[in-house]
Amino acid sequence: MKNNNITAQIAILLLSFGISNTVYGMGLRSFVALPVEKDGAVVRLAFEHTKKSDIDSITTSLAYGLSANQTVLLGLPYRLSPAGKDRQGDVSVLYRHIAWKNDSFMGTDRFGVLAGLVVPTENDRDTAVQAGFVFTHFKNRNEIDVDFLYQLGIDNRLDSGRYDLSWQYRLFPVDRPNWGFASELNTVVELNGRWAEDNTVTHQLTLGLQWIHQKVVIEG
Repeated sequence: MKNNNITAQIAILLLSFGISNTVYGMGLRSFVALPVEKDGAVVRLAFEHTKKSDIDSITTSLAYGLSANQTVLLGLPYRLSPAGKDRQGDVSVLYRHIAWKNDSFMGTDRFGVLAGLVVPTENDRDTAVQAGFVFTHFKNRNEIDVDFLYQLGIDNRLDSGRYDLSWQYRLFPVDRPNWGFASELNTVVELNGRWAEDNTVTHQLTLGLQWIHQKVVIEG
């Protein structure tokens, strides 16, 4: 494996909104083990500009709740610029099952397993099988999310992997109301890693802010 490589990415802007359920905060890049209610959904649009390669892309993500412990996660990236062929990325399909949880009055701990496929959108690309885990610790004003995902390439597709470590801290309000939902402002600090077979490991330090409303989250 070659030496590690550190790169910078800028202008990350995300918009999340819920359908028939309350939206929760999450990491900018990380998975989260918090529940999506049955038949509820969270849709996320993420715009990203990579300064080093001057690429603009947008990723549409969907989390759909099958039950309190079962969620389907879909991800579909699209390159906005530069123009050219193969702008549509492959579809990521993940099933998340919460295998363990420990709820309390002040917060929750949850551990989930991830399994699914990467489905190519072009005939010259192959499928990948993916599996991993996600852990969320939420208490008072802090949330920590940890995930790891490995993608095993089929045929000519190379193996790849990722990890994310995210810490979110609620700046406002200091105390949540006893009844109802109040808008929140969170800081986000993340360490992210991306690896591809026969290539370098890219480590990313991500800093951000989240504004959370009952149905909408704007973050970047």
